[in-house]
Amino acid sequence: MRSRYTAFALGAQAYLLATWHASTRPASLEPEQAPPPRWIGLTVHRHETPDPARALVEFTARCRIGGRAQVLHETSRFLREGERWFYVDGNLHE
Repeated sequence: MRSRYTAFALGAQAYLLATWHASTRPASLEPEQAPPPRWIGLTVHRHETPDPARALVEFTARCRIGGRAQVLHETSRFLREGERWFYVDGNLHE
């Protein structure tokens, strides 16, 4: 989760796509917003590994867009294939 947050903060779209599971990965990522978000913090609230091949991570990511604070609160699902974890999808919290 932390590596994907860092990739969002740095605009590393190739890394984001490479760590996205093939079953849900988009062909490409949307162009950056204008102005782009400035990511300012990540808090991981909990993580679970129900079995060795699946994980859930609940987190809050904070950013500023045009000076306005925004919060993304999500529970993400990950799958492990071989030695690598891949983001599958997430449920947003209100």
